[in-house]
Amino acid sequence: MNLSGLKFGGVFSGFKRRLSSISPVRDVIVYPLPEDSHVLRDYWVCEPYARVVVAEDVSGEVKYYVLEEPLTFLERGILDRVVSFIVRERDPPKGDVDKVKFVVSEAEALMSKYRRLRPPSEDSKRKILYYVARELAGFGVIHPLMLDPNIEDISCNGVGVPIYVYHRDFESLPTNIVFLDEDALDNFIIRLSHLAGKHVSSANPVVDATLPGKHRLAATFMREVSNFGSSFCIRKFRENPFSIVELISMGTVNEWIAAYLWLIVENKMSVMVLGGTGAGKTTMLNAILSLVRPELKLVTVEETAEINIPHENWVSFVSREELEFSGVKARSIRLFDLVKTSLRYRPDYLIVGEIRGEEAYVLFQALATGHGGMSTMHADSLDYAVKRLTSPPMNISKVYLPLMNVWLHIERMTDVKIGGHKSVRRVRSIWELNSDGEEVLVAEWVPEGFFNVNFEDSFILGRISRKTGFSMDELISEIDVRAKYLRNLLSRGVLSHRSVAEAVRNYYKSYVGGVHLLKVKPHGGG
Repeated sequence: MNLSGLKFGGVFSGFKRRLSSISPVRDVIVYPLPEDSHVLRDYWVCEPYARVVVAEDVSGEVKYYVLEEPLTFLERGILDRVVSFIVRERDPPKGDVDKVKFVVSEAEALMSKYRRLRPPSEDSKRKILYYVARELAGFGVIHPLMLDPNIEDISCNGVGVPIYVYHRDFESLPTNIVFLDEDALDNFIIRLSHLAGKHVSSANPVVDATLPGKHRLAATFMREVSNFGSSFCIRKFRENPFSIVELISMGTVNEWIAAYLWLIVENKMSVMVLGGTGAGKTTMLNAILSLVRPELKLVTVEETAEINIPHENWVSFVSREELEFSGVKARSIRLFDLVKTSLRYRPDYLIVGEIRGEEAYVLFQALATGHGGMSTMHADSLDYAVKRLTSPPMNISKVYLPLMNVWLHIERMTDVKIGGHKSVRRVRSIWELNSDGEEVLVAEWVPEGFFNVNFEDSFILGRISRKTGFSMDELISEIDVRAKYLRNLLSRGVLSHRSVAEAVRNYYKSYVGGVHLLKVKPHGGG
């Protein structure tokens, strides 16, 4: 039985609060695919029980349809009784236990023990077990959305409105899933909160937490803070993040920019990734981190664990809100505290997932003492980033800003040249700050549809030249070599994050005195 798609399992303790029927009527409705729809995409997310269809209706609206294998009346009755029994009679598994295997094993044991719980056929049994796992170890009605690797986020704005998804290829789409009852949506928020290990109530109506699978949950409860009632948004965690080679294939960067960043991080220069919400800042940060030499020590500090890198010498810290144990409060652990603690780990690179407050001051102090540093920040340009950094609550003196050597701005934009109104992510500009705090533009995306690079004027490459003894021409030649190497990985289909990191390790095996054995002609744009 193929239930591998249900690996994002949580716990079913949330069902202790209220056991709901699995029936699609009354509380939640899943609309069928209209027969006259024009299908644009059709694929399985958990074969043969759940598939997705992206289709255009007669009005021209594109929608996202979840199509699950339906249950018969008999099968639904068996399912309800099995789920009810497991919830009431079994405690959730403790420790590092596969939740899917646990609930499926319990359900199979019940079906074998009680004649009235035996499905009419083996196919029927497997279908029921899919729904048991979906309800008790998964995310219920939105579980197929969570299984779809093409979905970036899932949002529900209230009762009577379709759940929306952001699809990598089709962008924002309404789904065929609609909550019809406020109590049902309230209870679903309680369920999601329990899965995240959080408490939600009228007294604490806002949730910001991490779901099983490292997906980020933001939710509001009832009408305490929203006129439309309960709501939620789930930012999905990509288990296999995009590699720098995949970003080259997608046009986010070109191979020369990627090679430049590779040389930068090899020499422990610091990088700040700027951009708006959903621009791809963390994706870019993950891709750059895969270029770090394997022997360097990395320490990451985040509010929600989103950094995912194939690096062994890596310590990951995550901040914590104030907790209460048996009436005794445990203090919150802020990013500021963790950034200070991380310096005692002697990192070669200190990475802060996103800076917004006083932790920025500690990060820049770390840069001043010789540590490499990386972070992301909400800003649409270098100018706005400087204004944010030099204002409360960050309060970074302008004289410290050049300690952050490279500033990369990534943006989600409409590229009419490749797909009409299709949205793509591009690195729009890369600046360096020289010792006087002056901007040096080293690369930019131009409207004609390509990247301009200007490494000859690079202040940071000049610093690397003075530190290593290699001339600027030799360093630029090395960028060309690495660009050729990355382009070769793309042509060979070496795309995954882990395989690209392994290729970076292999590259250093051909190193002699800091310069690679390969030689190519000086670079061009493109």
